[in-house]
Parts: sequence; C-alpha cells; structure tokens
Amino acid sequence: MFREMTLGQYYPADSVIHRLDPRVKLGGTFVYIISLFLSRKPQPLVFAAAVLMLTVLLARIPVGFLIRAIRPVLFILLFSAVFHIFGTPGKPLWEWWILRITGEGCRKAAFFSFRLILLIMGSSVMTFTTTPGSLADGLEKSLGFLKIFRLPVHEFAMITGIALRFIPILTEELDKIMKAQTARGMDFDRGNPIERLKKLVPILIPLFVAAVGRASDLALAMEARCYQGGDGRTKLHPLVYKRADYAGWLFIFCYFAVMAAMAVRLH
Repeated sequence: MFREMTLGQYYPADSVIHRLDPRVKLGGTFVYIISLFLSRKPQPLVFAAAVLMLTVLLARIPVGFLIRAIRPVLFILLFSAVFHIFGTPGKPLWEWWILRITGEGCRKAAFFSFRLILLIMGSSVMTFTTTPGSLADGLEKSLGFLKIFRLPVHEFAMITGIALRFIPILTEELDKIMKAQTARGMDFDRGNPIERLKKLVPILIPLFVAAVGRASDLALAMEARCYQGGDGRTKLHPLVYKRADYAGWLFIFCYFAVMAAMAVRLH
C-alpha cells in the first residue's frame, strides 16, 4: 500500500494545467470537493467525472497515475461498499441468516464509492500538476488575509510544503527498508493478521529513526541559513495572475454554477 502512494508526487509535463497559478488549482480543487457533496443524485457526479477527465486530458497525466492514487484507499472503498450493501434497509435481493443485500444498499454503495473515487482523483490532479514549493506559495498567498488575525500563515504553508516533499522521500526510504528486511529472510506476505502486524515493527522503527534524522538535518540547515520566518522575505518567482488563470477561474465558476443548478433541480 505504501509503495503505491502517490500523494506529494509531481508529474512533470508541459500542459495548460501545469502552467496555471497554484492559487487557481487550490481553489479549483476546493470547489470540486464541495461540489461532490451538493447532491445525492448520480447525474451531478457523472458531470463532475466528465469535467475531471477533461482536466486530466489537458494535464496530460497518464491514467496509471490516477489508478495508483486509488489503490492505497481500496480498503476504505471496500469497507464503505460492504457497510452500505448490508446495512441499508429496503427490499431484499438476497438474504441469509442476519445478512441481507438490498437494492437501495447496492445503489448507495455505488454512489458513495464513485464519489470517493472522484474526490481522491480530483485531489491527486492538483499534486500531480503542482510542485510542493509552488503549492506552499499558493497556499500562503491564498491564506494571506489570515495575517490580520496574527496567524502564522507562512509557517503553516512551509510545514505543508515540507510534508509534501517528505512523503515521496519517506516512501523511498520505506521501500529500501522492506527490501533489506526481505533480503534477510523476512516474508511480509505470510502469517495471520496479527503476525503481519508484528512484522511491521522492524520496518516502522528504522523508518521513524530515518524521519527524525532527516527532520533534524533540515532544522540544522535552516538555522545555518539564518531562517527567521516569513517577515520581509521575497520570492524568486512571485505569483502573478495571467490570462489563462482568469480563464481558469471563469471555468471553475461556470462548473460550480452548473453543479449547483443540477443539485437544486434534482433535489
């Protein structure tokens, strides 16, 4: 599961979506997530899926990357589907002892699973097309109004950017540790669930030590460069809206208007 994790990974490509301002992509992702919860009918989700596929084509992201983004949460998808299939009352399609499958449960399972898949894919498109540094800059710029309340916006954006950068690094470190343990005779695929959990101990401890060591090195490097926070700091590439960014905001507004109209009409 950890090897298939794509969170924080950036897919380099020369596309319209890659060149958009990170604030546009952050806002678009936020609007997209909200729009998925506007209605309990399948029609808006079909429209949202079509818009997502159009965005993926414009971003030139391989379909395999999106499939990899879903694999780590397959257990959650299966658990949610089983919960709705067997836990939703209605006309039974199949019944045995205390187990009962209903048509309403099957429809709910399909609906909520489809919505969760769209949510994960939509969020993954943002990380695939935006570098962690640009994402942190866009987040800091978008939340700049919170500085009025003396909130540490720069520190929050910096922590977010560092966390996204560390995820692929720690995933690679985890893969090295697992290969080293396998070379020493450890078999992670055998045994009951309790035995498999015990086998995670010689993996998680070295991974935790490596994470602490990298964090300590990063803190030392920041102190050596006299880091004092975000006050008075300038950007090498300041964020400036272009025509494509305004067009992106217009597209996001039109998409949300259509989704809201469909939710009201189908309510």
